[in-house]
Amino acid sequence: MFARNVAIHLKPNTLGEFTRIFDNEVLPILRKQTGFQDEITFSTTPTGVDVIAISLWDTKEHAEAYNTTGYPEVLKSLNKVLDGAPRVRVSDVISSTLHKIAAGVAA
Repeated sequence: MFARNVAIHLKPNTLGEFTRIFDNEVLPILRKQTGFQDEITFSTTPTGVDVIAISLWDTKEHAEAYNTTGYPEVLKSLNKVLDGAPRVRVSDVISSTLHKIAAGVAA
């Protein structure tokens, strides 16, 4: 399993709009991507201007494919609420209850 950790800085007072766009436009894009497993998004500041979005993928190759196909569309959808470019970090998942549940279902 592979993770994309995206740090997002929003324009002031746009968390509600971000959430609406994320739920209605971004999640459908993610769900169409091969290898997409799950997404968790949360605000890291009381003002809601800093957001972390972590997506989980079957493989590094699936995450990289999304980076070139779906992610540009996501950035376009979120453009009006972003304050600067998001920072993306990628990593192998070494432990996850989701991964264990998925492995148990596959067995």
